[in-house]
Amino acid sequence: MIAPTAMQKMAHPEGELATARAASAAGTIMTLSSTATSSVEEVASTGPGIRFFQLYVLKDRNVVAQVVRRAEKAGFKAITLTVDSPILGRREADIKNRFTLPPNLVLKNFEGLDLGKLNKTSDSFAASYAAELYDRSLNWKDIKWIQTITSLPILLKGVLTPEDTMIAIQAGAAGIIVSNHGARQLDYVPATIMALEEVVKATQGRIPVFLDGGIRRGTDVFKALALGAAGVFIGRPVVFSLAADGEAGVRKVLQMLRDEFELTMALSGCRSLKEITRDHVLTEWDRPRFSPKL
Repeated sequence: MIAPTAMQKMAHPEGELATARAASAAGTIMTLSSTATSSVEEVASTGPGIRFFQLYVLKDRNVVAQVVRRAEKAGFKAITLTVDSPILGRREADIKNRFTLPPNLVLKNFEGLDLGKLNKTSDSFAASYAAELYDRSLNWKDIKWIQTITSLPILLKGVLTPEDTMIAIQAGAAGIIVSNHGARQLDYVPATIMALEEVVKATQGRIPVFLDGGIRRGTDVFKALALGAAGVFIGRPVVFSLAADGEAGVRKVLQMLRDEFELTMALSGCRSLKEITRDHVLTEWDRPRFSPKL
């Protein structure tokens, strides 16, 4: 599935619209970033397809409620709430380059907001946007509030520990996305594939667990499923392929991953997804089981 990545028209003129069409053609799910350069209505207009809407909770809760309801009305099937960004991590490349959104682009889902002043700070646009608009007080109770403004299931994106997983279930989360935000929020945060298995165990099968971050090959998909993931999301490969060849590029990268995944299944003796088991992967914690006795 496709993870939420912001401002895709910086990669290609058709941006999220091309990605949506490619996802639909591949029969997979696209997650639209709330900070997209195409609106929920524009993405819905590209045709049929299953879509999720990624949400940051802003200080202005009326704006949050409005955009969530627009996504639901546009046919989106789930809300993906990003929970690891009460503030933005220190992105030194953005600061060095004084990253800003090009003047011909806007964040379409929040087009009515006055964001002009954010482009004029000495920091990056993304850092200024987050500091000015994100609600730093986001907490577990806010999941209950979001449930009052939508009937859509809520997936929590950015969970890395079994402790937070159990709290998430108690708070009413419909699913977990094990994510470290592309490793851009906090230095030394664990790789998502290393955190996945403990999160899966903590759910005890009550809700599905997904993974994003670091998926580059079909073998990566296979490993994630073997460790208990119900599916994976990809981000950077989509943006890179979008920049290279638009919709056709995204279609190609999705097909490449599918082909590599099916090849891995065949060479591992798996005739169906159900046959992918924990025994198909070896982690550093498994080494004593495989070490010869002295």
